[in-house]
Order: sequence, then structure tokens, then C-alpha cells
Amino acid sequence: MKDILSTFKFRGDAALAAVFQKDLKTSYKTNFKKIKFDATIPIPLSPERLYERGFNQAKLLADFLPLPQLDVLERTHHEKQSKKSRHERLTSSNVFSIIDHSIIEGKNILLIDDIYTTGTTLRHAAKRLRDSGATSISSLTLIRS
Repeated sequence: MKDILSTFKFRGDAALAAVFQKDLKTSYKTNFKKIKFDATIPIPLSPERLYERGFNQAKLLADFLPLPQLDVLERTHHEKQSKKSRHERLTSSNVFSIIDHSIIEGKNILLIDDIYTTGTTLRHAAKRLRDSGATSISSLTLIRS
């Protein structure tokens, strides 16, 4: 799985997202069948990282789910998470900001990301969404590392 994810993310093979479609949809239906989400929010990449990769892997995964997507989170460019130690990840500052607070207020949000390592990325994104008035925030990731 590590090799497949590496090829998917770091070697620009966006077509590999299709390999995960069935399992992601099954996980969504199994784990979230009782929750009515208003939208998904894929964890964004910084503009620099998006340019480097050519696609946002979390957005490709979110495209498989039967929910609208909101593009309201921005990410400040920093060193890749994969290059940081566990301690550095856990103590990092919040790199997210909200583009439009009014879109989030009162919404039930499902955050989408490719990998859960320490949970810091999802916690930081969720904090910004909660501070902007989201009613509930859940997350779905492809892999837990």
C-alpha cells in the first residue's frame, strides 16, 4: 500500500485513484449511513504543492462520494508532512484558513484525506471549520498509517 500511495501522490499517477473508488464508497456507506452530510471538504494542498503534483489526491477521492464539495479551506505552504517526525507533526502550527466563513455555518461536513498518520492535519482543518460555525465535522481517510 505504501508503494501504491507513493506512486499515486508523489509520482503523479492520478489515475490510480480509481483503484480506491469501490473501497472508499463502501467505507462511506458503511460508516456514515446514519449521518446526513451537507458536503465534503477535501484537505487542500498549498498552491505550491498543487503545482508540483498537478492534482489534489484528496479531491480525487472526494469526487467518488455522492456529496457536493466545498472549496473553503486554504493551506499555507510548509515542509511536506511526510518529511516531518511524529513530534514535529503533533506540535506544528495550524496551516489552514477559511476562505468564506458564511458557507460553513450550520453545515455537517465530511473531511476527506488520503492518509491519517497523527491526525494533526484533520484536527487543524476541523478546528478552523468549527471556529467558522460548522455544526458537525467527521473525517474519512483512505489509509491509516
